[in-house]
Amino acid sequence: MKKRFAKLLSMGLLLSLLVLLLAACANSEAKADKENGNAGAKELSLNEIEAEATKEGAVVSVGMPDSWANWKDTWNDITAKYEITHTDTDMSSAEEIAKFEAEKDKPTADIGDVGIAFGPVAVDKGVTQPYKTSHWDEIPTWAKDKDGNWVVGYQGSISFLTNTKLVADPPKSWEDLKNGNYKIIVGDVTKAAQAQMAVLAAAIAFGGDESNIEPGIAFFEDLAKKGRLSNAEASLANIEKGEVEVTLLWDFNALNYKDQIDKNGFDVAIPKEGSVVSGYATVINKWAPHPNAAKLTREYILSDEGQINLAKGYARPIRDSVKLPEDVAAKLLPQAEYANVKPVGDYKVWEKTAKSLPQLWQERVLVHLN
Repeated sequence: MKKRFAKLLSMGLLLSLLVLLLAACANSEAKADKENGNAGAKELSLNEIEAEATKEGAVVSVGMPDSWANWKDTWNDITAKYEITHTDTDMSSAEEIAKFEAEKDKPTADIGDVGIAFGPVAVDKGVTQPYKTSHWDEIPTWAKDKDGNWVVGYQGSISFLTNTKLVADPPKSWEDLKNGNYKIIVGDVTKAAQAQMAVLAAAIAFGGDESNIEPGIAFFEDLAKKGRLSNAEASLANIEKGEVEVTLLWDFNALNYKDQIDKNGFDVAIPKEGSVVSGYATVINKWAPHPNAAKLTREYILSDEGQINLAKGYARPIRDSVKLPEDVAAKLLPQAEYANVKPVGDYKVWEKTAKSLPQLWQERVLVHLN
């Protein structure tokens, strides 16, 4: 009897030890998941994400201020529908990624909005966590990371904004731009991504791409030699003064400026030969303190309601299937204008090319400006 009891006791101790070891492993895995920005590891349903997000009670964004692309309406919708509070700190794409990395031990931000070229940078830095939304299959391949680490919510193309009080025949093509007699502002190509994309757009129109920027440089070099290129800043304030004739801008900026200054005094056109289409992508912080609220935010941005909110801010939705209300659709250019726009094929190649642009611009273009 004693031997049998001792045997049972021994078995019980072994089972207890096994339970403790399994629990320790589970805790260790949970800790690792948390450290890797994958708390819980289990994939939640959308309903579960919504419930968890409401429990978290807050979402903290960076680079997504109320005034940009009408984020205001999206934040208002999210806070009202899910009882989640929101705060934002405006900053550049590079600053957002740096913040995620610097604060990984004490994270404060959940989600950011970065230029698409910075999506792969964020992945390389290891600061993102993946989440594929309900509408994932509707997102073009060029506009998303295959693993869900970043996804474009809205797109933009380089366009011409023309003051029709100063230019009677607004340019509709790069050829029109070349043959005009007015001054053109492209912005600071040595620093500004929008201005650099304008050079890429011209390159694409004349047979180049992200690896061959020469056609774009040559186009602007010719304009500079003819005294037709201005080195003024492509800002709303400068355009509003009525001294700027044609400015190269993202279409959502051009349409916004037109409505702010004078709806009837400006023309916006996508150049017929071709332009570049790009966008801004959400990145979710690997160490987000409110991970489900961040996922729910991305989900809402790509919902019909979220896409319509962005269109109200002149940003073209990334989902073509979204039916915009007539008054919202009227804010945007007709789809036919975008027949010849092309996305960047390889952003790692473009990143390398963009680094060479400042010196090329200085040597080939700026030297001809007064």
